[in-house]
Amino acid sequence: MGQGKVVRILRHLPPTSLLLWGPPGTGKTTAAYLLAKQWGLAPLYFSAVVHSISEVKRAMEGEDLLGPKLIFLDEIHRYNKAQQAAFLPYLEDGRVILIATTTENPSFEVIPPLLSRMKVFRFEPLSPEEIRRILERGIKNLGARLSSQAIEKLVSLSGGDARIALTTLEIAHGLAEGLEIKPSHVEEASGERHAPYDKAGDYHYDMLSAYHKSLRNSDPDAALYWLARMVVAGQDMGPILRRLIMASVEDVSLADPIAFEIAVRALHAYQFLGSPEGDLAVAYATIYVALAPKSNSAYRAWNRAKRKAKETSHLPVPLPLRNPVTSLMRKQGYGEGYLYAHDFPQGTTPMECFPQGVKENFYIPGERGFEKEMAKRLRWFQKIKKEMEKREKT
Repeated sequence: MGQGKVVRILRHLPPTSLLLWGPPGTGKTTAAYLLAKQWGLAPLYFSAVVHSISEVKRAMEGEDLLGPKLIFLDEIHRYNKAQQAAFLPYLEDGRVILIATTTENPSFEVIPPLLSRMKVFRFEPLSPEEIRRILERGIKNLGARLSSQAIEKLVSLSGGDARIALTTLEIAHGLAEGLEIKPSHVEEASGERHAPYDKAGDYHYDMLSAYHKSLRNSDPDAALYWLARMVVAGQDMGPILRRLIMASVEDVSLADPIAFEIAVRALHAYQFLGSPEGDLAVAYATIYVALAPKSNSAYRAWNRAKRKAKETSHLPVPLPLRNPVTSLMRKQGYGEGYLYAHDFPQGTTPMECFPQGVKENFYIPGERGFEKEMAKRLRWFQKIKKEMEKREKT
C-alpha cells in the first residue's frame, strides 16, 4: 500500500478513533483492516450505505468485551448530523474506537464534535509507481504476461485507483486467453473511462481553483489543462465562465480592459453555440485572459472603499451633491455650490465630492499594460484640480 507519510504514522498509532479521507481505491479500507490487526482488535464492519444507525448503535451497546470495541464504518458522510452525533457518547467514554472512511471533505460532511474526537488522515490518489507495485503483485498472482506498454497503459488508465487497476488487469487477462496481455486488451478491458469528479465537492472546487489560479499566474497551458479536465469530466460550463469573467475583472482589470469584453463574449458565444463548438470560444478567451497583463488595483480600491464606507456610514452627503428636486430642498441648500464639470474647459472642477472629513486615494493604479494610461489620466486630473483650487484661493 502506498500513501507514504500517512502509512508511516499509522504504523505507530495506538488504538485511536480515525477518519480516513480520500478518493476511492486509495487504500482506506486496507489501512483500516491492517490497523485492526496491528491493535489486536476484531472490527465490526458497517457501511452507511447499507446499515442503519440503529444497527450500528445495537453493536456499540452490545455486551462488553475485553477492552473497547472497534467499529469500522464505510462512507460516514452518508449519515446525517443527528445520526453522526449518535457516536459521540461511545467515543467520549472510551467504549468504542471508530475508524470511519469518507470520499467527501469532512470539513463539510462530518459534524465538528465528531471530528474533534478523531484524527483525520488524507489519502491521495496513488502515484504511478505505487500502482505499478500493486500491479506487479496482481500479475504474479494471476500468472499473467504483460508487455511493458500494457503495464503503462494500465497505470495511465487507473487514475490513481488501485481497485480500477486490478479489475482492469483481471478482465484484460481473460480477454488475452492465456496469451501475453497487450495494450489493446487493456484498452478493451477498461471500458468507458469516467474521470474522478464530483460536481459539488472537492474535485469541483479544487479544479475551478486551479483554473483560476493558472489564469492569474499567466500560464495559458495550465489554464487550458484544467479547463479540459473539467470539460472532459462533464462539468457544466457556467461555473467555469464565472471564474473566467471574475479573473478578467479581478486579476487583469484595467491593465487590459479588453480581457473583460472577451470573457463576456465567450459567455455569449457559448450560450449561442453550446458544446462542443462553444468550448473553443471559452478556450480562446482562456488563453487571452491568461496572457493579458495583470493588475488587482481596482479590486484593492473597491475593498478600501467598502471599508471606509462602513467606517463613515453616518456622514451625510454634501449639500452641493444633493439633487434639489423641490423648492423646500432648495431652501435647505440642496445643490448649492454645485459645479457642473462640462462648464469648465478641462472637464473637471475643484469641487469636493467626499463627505466632510473624508479624503482618500482608494484607486492606486499599477504600471502594467493599459493601466499606465490610467495612471497618467489620474495624475493629470489631480494636477488640474490642485491648480484650480490654488486659483480659487487667490
